[in-house]
Amino acid sequence: MTGKAADAVLFFRAWLSAPLQVASVTPSGRALSSLMTSEISADTGTVIELGPGTGVFTEALLDRGVAESDLVLVEYGMEFAAKLSLRFPAARTIQMDAAHLRRVTVLPSASVGAVLSGLPLLSMPMRKVIAILEGAFSHLRQEGALYQFTYGPRCPIPRPLLDRLGLKATFVGRTFANIPPAAVYRISRRKPRPQHVWTSVPQMPDKGAT
Repeated sequence: MTGKAADAVLFFRAWLSAPLQVASVTPSGRALSSLMTSEISADTGTVIELGPGTGVFTEALLDRGVAESDLVLVEYGMEFAAKLSLRFPAARTIQMDAAHLRRVTVLPSASVGAVLSGLPLLSMPMRKVIAILEGAFSHLRQEGALYQFTYGPRCPIPRPLLDRLGLKATFVGRTFANIPPAAVYRISRRKPRPQHVWTSVPQMPDKGAT
């Protein structure tokens, strides 16, 4: 069995055992991997990947120039985590629920520029989605962003939740080459509204003044 075939079998088995935790029955394709990493480069710095599975997006990150040692792979599945550790030995693989992302300690010198999420947010309770987002942005630098893909017609994070957390969603693109077709969104912090600076207006003299 080839490596890709073995990955597909592992993915399918994981989906059968936990369909609400695995986004698809098959690993993501090359088109989606390229779209997910299209705004990432070697200058991005540390990248945290949530739910990397068999490492399809991880490989794409390496192709974009991200150093393997700059990758933090957060994977819930034991089999996936073990395989990731072997496949990407220089990366930091952590087996845990992404809802506990705040507990992850990133070196103070590490500047986290991006979080890639392969998690099925639409099938998760709202409380868990909030924990994942808050955890991700607790590590991201100010201009950093979270990239989330979805098979749905719109952003999987509802607008009221984005408003509550001070975030915004930007459509990155859609690929029909992936099976099933998927879209990618960039989730980032909203820029604070500029505060108006009121200057004193000089008073006009009364008409009767001499």
